Amino acid sequence: MLNFPNWKVILISVILFCGALLALPNLFSDGFLGLEPRDTGATDPVAIADFQAQKAAADASWWPGLLPSNKLSLGLDLQGGVYLLMEIDPDEVAANRLQTMLRDIQTALNRAPLIVREGVPDVIDGRINIRLSDPADMGEAMRRLRRINPTIGQTQINLMTLDEGANGVIRISVSSAARVGLAADAQGKMMEIIRRRIDPDGVSEIAITPQGDTRIILEAPGEANPKRIKDILSQAGRLTFNMADISESAISVAQQTGRPRAGWELVETAEGGLILIRKIPELTGTDIASANRGFDEANRPAVNFRLNGAAATKFYNLTARNRGDFFAIVLDGVSMSAPRINEPIPGGNVQITGQFTIEEADDLAAIIEAGELPARLNFLEERTVGPGLGQESIEAGSRASIIGLILVGIFMIAAYGVIGCFAVGSLISNIILIIGALSGLSATLTLPGIAGIILTIGMAVDANVIVFERIREEQRAGRSPATSIQAGYERALSAILDANITTFIAASILYLVGSGPVKGFAVTLAIGIVTSVFTAFVVTRWFTVIYLRSVRPKRLAI
Repeated sequence: MLNFPNWKVILISVILFCGALLALPNLFSDGFLGLEPRDTGATDPVAIADFQAQKAAADASWWPGLLPSNKLSLGLDLQGGVYLLMEIDPDEVAANRLQTMLRDIQTALNRAPLIVREGVPDVIDGRINIRLSDPADMGEAMRRLRRINPTIGQTQINLMTLDEGANGVIRISVSSAARVGLAADAQGKMMEIIRRRIDPDGVSEIAITPQGDTRIILEAPGEANPKRIKDILSQAGRLTFNMADISESAISVAQQTGRPRAGWELVETAEGGLILIRKIPELTGTDIASANRGFDEANRPAVNFRLNGAAATKFYNLTARNRGDFFAIVLDGVSMSAPRINEPIPGGNVQITGQFTIEEADDLAAIIEAGELPARLNFLEERTVGPGLGQESIEAGSRASIIGLILVGIFMIAAYGVIGCFAVGSLISNIILIIGALSGLSATLTLPGIAGIILTIGMAVDANVIVFERIREEQRAGRSPATSIQAGYERALSAILDANITTFIAASILYLVGSGPVKGFAVTLAIGIVTSVFTAFVVTRWFTVIYLRSVRPKRLAI
């Protein structure tokens, strides 16, 4: 137990050095361990963002690029930001899924010799009613519809429920079992789409967690503009390419009668006018491979996007067949632009132009690339946490940590003398290792996380107290210092491991079932357990062995 060969000394030194190196970047700015809330004194979101970018560049300018540079990220309760509780409507998810099936239904039923009276109607109240021209075609129509009926979830439930009505009427709806599967699938897709819209570059510290089967919690630390988040998430993001008719006579007739010609509908344009588009789109947002902000020929912000391989070919054929016609790019029921097809467009590269700001073009590109939401998000609760509260929490956490460390240090030195000093040194090493591990993992520190660090201070000392009491008992029994230390560590090992393993299991359960700050506490606690066992049984013992070999005391002052 008291033998420390060179390889062990090197290993311990490397671990402590790496921990210190990972924790070091946190020390070079204000706040708790180099952390600071976003509080610039400005209220303009652009000014705040510029300040943060300039500060990050200044912080990183002097730091060698080869060394770790990650700092601990602050949670919502420390940095301030936005908390949103959102809900999706399973009925709307089902209706939207049926809407996407309209084109397949129309294609299947319109093949000869089947004739559908008045085409395929819209989805109304989550169902579609189709009336056949000849009721005798019911069997063939049902066979074709069953062939295009996809399955939902692991149980492979059919999406569409097909019912045969009287007089050649087919009723298409979504069953309750399929709605459950659609809702579960929609929640997972919603979370991914929300993340891609809010954080397209993957650098923000947002937290998106499910609540129940239909609700989602979004926490965006440091966000200065909550309205922007809600605006981005309020858009369904349904992008379609529809053939268009911009003739004033056709639009005027449709507007006056309120009944556009069959298969067409009136939609608003981004400029506030009206345009006729074909109801069934030629392409949808699922055909887009990527989107990003660009600039048009007049150097105004625009949105460029590229179609995937199959869609690019389809788009080329579409533009080749419809020279001289117009096609509309429609986002959430509004025609963003309706250019004329002058010649076939190869490559699948398309641009949306308009009166965009750079920020609007960035947001629109993020919405398009993230994809369409399965349904609208209903905002149930919104909370905005100011950075001032986070600053107070950071200062309180700093004071509590320092006071706790000082009091524990005084107690250990008063109770155990010189060996108590070694425990204080290993305790400081323990805190450095925790901060280094959290920084290396890019973990987010929350207020409960600070509580976990403070709790770890007590837990780390607890292991040393058990060992030192064992050493004291052995020395009272007449053993030498070296024998007492060896016996003390050997006899305390099992008790300390049992206690820390059970606590680690509890921390793991908190992480698995908790969310947000609870997970932050669990991560800090789990890391603290590992580092405290290492520092108590390895680092403190190493310090003690160095003392024994250099001083060779006949009796420990303990």
